[in-house]
Order: sequence, then C-alpha cells, then structure tokens
Amino acid sequence: MKIHEYQGKEILRQFNVPVPNGIPVFSVDEAVAAAEKLGGPVWVVKAQIHAGGRGKGGGVKVAKSLEDVRKYSTDILGMMLKTHQTGPEGQLVRRLLIEDGADIKKEYYVGILTDRETQKVVVMASSEGGMDIEEVAAHTPEKIIKEFINPLEGMTEAQASNLVKGIGVPEASQAQAKEVLVNLFKTYMQTDASLVEINPLILEGNGNIKALDAKFNFDPNALFRHPEIVAYRDEAEEDPAEIEASKFDLAYISLDGNIGCLVNGAGLAMATMDTIKLFGGEPANFLDVGGGATAEKVTEAFKIMLKNEKVKAILVNIFGGIMRCDVIATGIITACKAVNLSVPLVVRMKGTNEDIGKKMLAESGLPIISADTMAEAATKVVASVK
Repeated sequence: MKIHEYQGKEILRQFNVPVPNGIPVFSVDEAVAAAEKLGGPVWVVKAQIHAGGRGKGGGVKVAKSLEDVRKYSTDILGMMLKTHQTGPEGQLVRRLLIEDGADIKKEYYVGILTDRETQKVVVMASSEGGMDIEEVAAHTPEKIIKEFINPLEGMTEAQASNLVKGIGVPEASQAQAKEVLVNLFKTYMQTDASLVEINPLILEGNGNIKALDAKFNFDPNALFRHPEIVAYRDEAEEDPAEIEASKFDLAYISLDGNIGCLVNGAGLAMATMDTIKLFGGEPANFLDVGGGATAEKVTEAFKIMLKNEKVKAILVNIFGGIMRCDVIATGIITACKAVNLSVPLVVRMKGTNEDIGKKMLAESGLPIISADTMAEAATKVVASVK
C-alpha cells in the first residue's frame, strides 16, 4: 500500500522527523488560502500522486507570489502527470500540497527497506540527493553508503554516524542528522513499512536537516495493525481491477498485453508470463488465485480479466497441489457460463485429481483448448490470438 507525500509527512512529524509546513488542498481556491495561511514569501505547489519524478513531469512548481500559486495550482490540478513511474498514460492529479519554500544548501538521499539476503533492514544514504537513486547506483555506486541494521537491536550510534559522515554532512549538523536517521528507522519499524524513502533530505542554509519529500510503502499483511494508515488509502490512485481483485483475495496486477493469465502460485504465475513472452505473446495481467481458490474466486477472476478490453485470449495454468484440479475445473466451467466467455480459453492442468479435472472440462461442452505442457499451452494461446 502506498500513500501520498503529505500523508507521509504527517507520519514523520509523529516520529520527530522535521518536515516543512504544508497544507493539502483539493481546489485552486483552497491552494491560495493555504498559501495565505502559511505566509510567504515563497511556496512550493506539489502534485500529489502515487509516483516519483513529479518535478521532471511538471508537477512541482516554486511560487513567489499568490498569483503564482493560483496559476500553478490551476495548471497542475486536473493534469495527466506523466513520469517514469506512471507509464505513458500518466496519472490524474486530484490533490496538491502547498508547502513552505526551503533554503536548500545541499540535498541527500535516504532509503530504508528490508534486505532479504542478510535478513536485516538496510539503510542507504547518498550525497547525491534529488537524483534517481537507480542512476546513482548504476553510474556512481561508491556514493551510496549502506548500513545493515538488526531489527531487534535498532540503529546504533556508530551506524548512524557512519552514514552521516559517509555522505558528507557538515560536522555542525551531524548530531541532528544522526537523530533524524534514528527516528526514520523507528518510523520504518513501528509502521510496518516496506519502504521509507526521503529524496531529498536537505541541509538548510541555517544548518538544519529536514525531509523535503516522503515516500512510504507498507506491508499489506500488517495493515490490520494500523487502521490509521489504512485510512490514508486513496483508491483513486489504484487500478480499479486490482481493487476489485483484492476484495476476493486475488493477487492481480494489470499489464499491457492481450493474453489473460489465471494461475495458482506466484512463482508459477511469473513462469507462465515468461513462457507466453518466449513464444511471442504478451501477458495482460499477473493473476494468482492462491492455494484455496473456490469456484466463486475463479469466476470473479474471469470477470476481472474480461473487463480489460485488450484481452483476446485466456490461459489457465494450474498445478494441483493443495488446490485440486477438479475444484479448479468446476470453477472454470462455472465462470465460462457466468461470463458467457467469448475469447479462446487454453487450460493446462497438472497434479492432484488432474484426470478428473480434465474429464470434467472435456465433458462440459465448452470450447476449451487443452494442453499438457507449458510450452504447448503458450503455443496454443499465442496462436489463438493471432
């Protein structure tokens, strides 16, 4: 789950991480009123969408008068903001953050996430703030400093000091910078975040350290512990199909192709998409129905896939372990009748009750194309599209 920048900053304030004063708004008049309330002489008008790179896309503007605030707010609100994270279609801007201007002397980068290899939390910091961290990693990896934190022990004074000194924070500001890093780590742990990214973390002209941006991702499996974070959810920023899928405990992600995929198990789903591409096709989605799929879940999965007008064929690839093939077959038959399926359907089943499931499909009277191997299934579904 993602949240907006201004919501992230509300969380940071709770953990004593300094951020600029700002007010979220939903209209141009609200934006001007917010600027008047904050006081001048400089404000920043920031688009609030769940994507990075907003500045490069024209979604962040520095205003030096209330007239500028009105103009930039008018320009940005309602625009389809395109960044490297939105895709070519862009994202509609529905809300803004009006924020105090900052006296930026130096920009740094800080990111916190779980490192599966070491089973620790890695805190990354760089002197190259304000840039895409991927670019820094690719071209100047020596400028990224990492500390691996034992989650049971927390960040030590030595680790915080190594990070602060490693990115070149001036000595006079190091004590505050270390305190900010320790508090950021606490924020990450206590909110069950999967990512906290501050880009940039700034050194102001007066020597103070401040988080000028805030990006949060949260572990969805831990959200039951955080109703206050769930309340931040903005469904307008999410794919409607993915929202619908979540209601039925389906793991669904929309893609750009035209072959719908229904698979049980995330690993098999990834392999299925790779196989489709190997044989010249393009998957329209990732869809994992899980190990406990029912006929109802399979039916809903079909409905969600077929709402995508680009889908010209569907591939069902099932390994019957915990999930029996006959149960999936029942779901497929029910789904085909419920949605009045009008695109080619290729089904490959292996595992528990495989023969029963195949017999049920064969006797259903439905125009289902069967396959025994993944290669055969991919070949047939790609051919059916062409």
